[in-house]
Amino acid sequence: MPATPSSSVPLRRRRRRSALAAAVATAASLGAAVPAFAAPGPEGAPPKLELKDGTLDWGFRESFRKYIAAAGRITVADGAKQAAANGVFTFTGGTGAYDTATHGTNNAFKGSVRFEAHGGVLDIKLSDLKVATTGTKGAITADITTKDQSGKDLLKNDVALADLDLSKVRPGSGAGGAMVFKDIPAALTKAGAAAFNGQYKEGDPLDPATLTVTPAADPDKPGPSQKPKPSDSPKPSNPPKPSDKPKPSDKPKPSDKPVPPTAPTPGPAGQSKVSDGRLTWGLKESFRRYVNSGGGTGAAGGAKKNGDLFDFSLGRADLDAQARTLDAAFKGSINFSYPAHQLDMTFSDLKVKADGSRGTLVLDVTTPKGTKDDIAFATLDLSRADYTDKSGVVRLAAVPAAFTAEGAAAFANDTTGSMYRAGDAIDPLDLAFTVRDGVTLPQGSGSGAVPVSDTTPSGTVGSSVGGTGALAATGAGVPAGALLGAAGLAAAAGGAMLYAARRRKA
Repeated sequence: MPATPSSSVPLRRRRRRSALAAAVATAASLGAAVPAFAAPGPEGAPPKLELKDGTLDWGFRESFRKYIAAAGRITVADGAKQAAANGVFTFTGGTGAYDTATHGTNNAFKGSVRFEAHGGVLDIKLSDLKVATTGTKGAITADITTKDQSGKDLLKNDVALADLDLSKVRPGSGAGGAMVFKDIPAALTKAGAAAFNGQYKEGDPLDPATLTVTPAADPDKPGPSQKPKPSDSPKPSNPPKPSDKPKPSDKPKPSDKPVPPTAPTPGPAGQSKVSDGRLTWGLKESFRRYVNSGGGTGAAGGAKKNGDLFDFSLGRADLDAQARTLDAAFKGSINFSYPAHQLDMTFSDLKVKADGSRGTLVLDVTTPKGTKDDIAFATLDLSRADYTDKSGVVRLAAVPAAFTAEGAAAFANDTTGSMYRAGDAIDPLDLAFTVRDGVTLPQGSGSGAVPVSDTTPSGTVGSSVGGTGALAATGAGVPAGALLGAAGLAAAAGGAMLYAARRRKA
């Protein structure tokens, strides 16, 4: 085979800096927004993110393309395209998965490119290209078809053609929430050099590759099974029958000692006097699972863990059961930390405001970038809430909750936005209040808040993350796009996304 020019285009290209660049430097930070779309898999299995509509922009080697164009022809087929003026190739239809536990990724692409020159003496076809990454390293493999001396095709499957270096790659955002890893440095492998008959040697620089991936779905969007059933709401107690009224003979005798009142102590304007209370909540199940896969949660200042959920102690409360209004504030904070993904979020100063069938959860969100006070975090559906006093306790159980636009935006990063959307379901709230003097809250009375499941039909995510997933996706709700890093791609989302990726000042 004739020798070819060895010159190649410079590999160093100036990359755009972003506020999230330091947080998502591939290996250590690839998962910054994963919760957005990463949803939990089967119990005990690491969450994964399905990817779709991926593209690989790669020209192999510019000097080789120029040589072939002068001595023969280049043909693209099966879904591949070539940019004008003998530019790089785009391989389309990429599908694959991102593993949030190992940060490993695998993507396969459609399309083929054939290089022919010198009347068929040189005939090399690349097809079935795949990109796999682990940590800061990766590889491009391809099926390589050549001709023997008799003209018969010789096929070698999954040849490791190029090594990729993702240690300095910074992710960017693309259309439709896609994550773009631009200009990944590539070098020829020993097997790749052999496939080209030794015209190049192992380690020779190749054209940089650009990888674009998109999360396949938003797993954090609640399905029909997540809607509360009428039977799930506490039924009001039956009103007393006429026969239940006390008879004259039931009146206390002078010798009888007075009995403590059995009705709520009325306050101004018919309000109930609240002596104690508790809020039980878990934020979002897919987000917790994402964080717990590599980090942890904590409670402080009046909040404590209650299994997978958290209990917040009462600060104050104004409750009018007759008017179905509530204005309550709770003590305590909860923290979600995932150091390897630079995630650190604290939620505190929770307030619940309700009027009739609607309500709002308001809270403060703190990240390394600062604190946002009094965010209208979630809408509450109290249409089935039961304000009945039962043995001195009013309990609003399993109150459905969903992100507001402001709440979803709290998980946004500076590159891809939020992995969650307004209306995405989060864990329901369980509220309990004592409305009689001397009554104590039953232990575990707030444990009825059942987390919303974010697992996708396939059992992978996304969101959480928060995840939220996922990717959180996350789960997750995660909607805007997922960060794919660490292995070369990190899911971000929404997602997550990140749940909430750590954002650093530019």
